[in-house]
Amino acid sequence: MIPAALSLALVMQVATMTATPAGRLEGRPPAASASPLQAEIDRAPSGALVAVPPGRYTGDIYIDHPLSLVGAGRPTIVASGLGSVIIVRAPGVRIEGFDIEANFAGSLDRDSSGIHVAAPHVVIRDVRVTHAFFGIYLLAADDATMERVSVHGLAGKPPGEQGSGFHLYNSQQFHVTDSDVTDMRDGIYIQSSSRGVVRGTDIRHVRYGLHYMYADDNLFEDNHFEDSAAGAALMFSQRLVFRRNQFLRNRGFASVGLLLKDCTGLLAEDNLIIDNARGLFLDGSSNNTFRRNLVAVSDAALVIYASVSGNVFRDNAFVGNLTPLELVGRRTDTIFDGNYWSDADEPDLDGDGFRDRPYRIVNVFDHFRSRTIASDLLSRGPAARALAAAERTFPVMSMINVTDAHSRVTFPDGVGGGALLTPAPRQRSTIGLLVSLALLIVGALAVFRGRGAGKEMRKAA
Repeated sequence: MIPAALSLALVMQVATMTATPAGRLEGRPPAASASPLQAEIDRAPSGALVAVPPGRYTGDIYIDHPLSLVGAGRPTIVASGLGSVIIVRAPGVRIEGFDIEANFAGSLDRDSSGIHVAAPHVVIRDVRVTHAFFGIYLLAADDATMERVSVHGLAGKPPGEQGSGFHLYNSQQFHVTDSDVTDMRDGIYIQSSSRGVVRGTDIRHVRYGLHYMYADDNLFEDNHFEDSAAGAALMFSQRLVFRRNQFLRNRGFASVGLLLKDCTGLLAEDNLIIDNARGLFLDGSSNNTFRRNLVAVSDAALVIYASVSGNVFRDNAFVGNLTPLELVGRRTDTIFDGNYWSDADEPDLDGDGFRDRPYRIVNVFDHFRSRTIASDLLSRGPAARALAAAERTFPVMSMINVTDAHSRVTFPDGVGGGALLTPAPRQRSTIGLLVSLALLIVGALAVFRGRGAGKEMRKAA
């Protein structure tokens, strides 16, 4: 892991996370592209229930007054090929019980969607959208509710050719619950949309599970973000709460479980952050609290830039990571207290559940790992442990002294939302052992040769 390369990759990645302006609003589709249901919708009085029997209906739908459009037996609405399949331009609309086949109708720059909403108080429930540029698009659509919505893109399609599963722009007090997204560019894109809730939603095989900026006071609970470039990338926002979420197997050169860029006042508790290239990444973010999270089997548990301040990690568990902390810069005021570290080996002689001496989170081998990528081969071998122990006993290098004053001997109660994960015993790496042995042999040969050369020089003298 090379900080310069990592920094460059992540800066380039963040540079792509720019604010996305809304496209021009789509209007009523021409008669030739309209659904056969359009006439009945137009005739229905405000507040009416329009029940749609089973079947396939090709053509787009435009709703410009409050009503409920409800499918019986999951009818399918098929795009005409012109643009968004269902267009909502009136408040108080409910859409429930449909499959929507968008067939990539329209274009990205027109925000063509399975359902495009530009009105408040809309409910979308039990809907499945396939092959849309955007699944559900909210534009200035306050108080929207989306329940049990599935959005599926096309596997293998380049991210730049698809939009988000849920795209929320300037839409306050939203609710996304019990939904799922796969194979889109981003799972959920949220911009300038505050005081909302995302709960019980599963997102996989996308670029960013959650792509988020300029939105405050939102709650994320019991969600699942897996197998993407980033589980969640959060920027320029305040007072967010992440509780009991799972960030799993987000891997790649610049991948991360949870990224914070210029975020303040976030609370992350009881989350599982497991098997990511980097578990947590903090840059320019301040006064955030992390507690009872489980960060495990990642290359780097934490990446923290010198630009952060006032962040607190308390009662978390860091288990089986190649390195617990990678610092970018020469300072940090981050507080670590009462966490469990699987690599800590200080005793607990008084039996109070805490190790007797502060645990130094950054050791000399991590210092070398951050500069030499090949050193990962030795990270679990005896050479790494010997080097770290020697540096603790006879410190000769100037490193940033980052410690956990009260590191725990066992998992904190309720860590990771009560996940049952027993720290595995350290496994001896065959490669690590072989390389370590080779280095010891090379070192011994060098010593003996040096001694032999010294004797010959003394004889010659």
